[in-house]
Amino acid sequence: MDSPLRRPRVSKPPATRPRKAASPERASADEDKDKDKERQHQPPRRPRGRPRKTAEELDDGNRRRKLMDTAAKLFLTQGFAATSTRDIAAAVGMHSGSPFYHFESKSALLFAVMNEGMATAVQSQQAALDALAQRQPQATARERLRVLIRHHFEVLLGPHSGFIPVMLYEWRSLTPAQRKSIASVKDAYEAVWMPTLEALARQKALQADPAVARLFIFGALNWAVQWFAAPKKKNNNKQGKSLDELTDEALALFIRGEG
Repeated sequence: MDSPLRRPRVSKPPATRPRKAASPERASADEDKDKDKERQHQPPRRPRGRPRKTAEELDDGNRRRKLMDTAAKLFLTQGFAATSTRDIAAAVGMHSGSPFYHFESKSALLFAVMNEGMATAVQSQQAALDALAQRQPQATARERLRVLIRHHFEVLLGPHSGFIPVMLYEWRSLTPAQRKSIASVKDAYEAVWMPTLEALARQKALQADPAVARLFIFGALNWAVQWFAAPKKKNNNKQGKSLDELTDEALALFIRGEG
């Protein structure tokens, strides 16, 4: 008699121990590691505010300023066409190609001399008027015109006056686009004079239409760069007057009375 079929034994999977939950301290440490990894892949945050200039950047700014001041003097004494970038570099103590690090061409340098000079003059002119308003809140139109004339003489004949003569004599060396840009800054500078000239005209102290008077006044003042010489000693030389004395005589020439 055949033996009955035996059922195959089914092996049971080995019992697994329950996994212990990670301790709070270890979980926190793992999270910190993950955050550190994320930070490593993120770009660094830019600091708030304007970053401080490095010593090298400050030196570049000084060199740029020196290039402009030196170029203005050479453009004035030699003329723009006769002055080479090699001349400018040599006068500053640079290699012949160094000016091109700051300016793409000699024309760009000429434009910077005029444009930045006029922009600075606009700012200093407003500062002079603001200082007068603080000293004398009720300053008269005559007093305001005196401040404007004195400031303009400082721009024309002061220690940083090179850009004005260059602008007067080398205007045609600019491109049309450059002339248009500088003209807008020049117009902004001269427009500040108009309220004062109009007030003097209402007082009958100005003997011309304010717009025409402005043209005559600037023409006369600007010509001083041709003949003015700073005084070396006290004397009676008309060309040796101080800027304050020159201002008083110009004021008496342009307006009458004590308005």
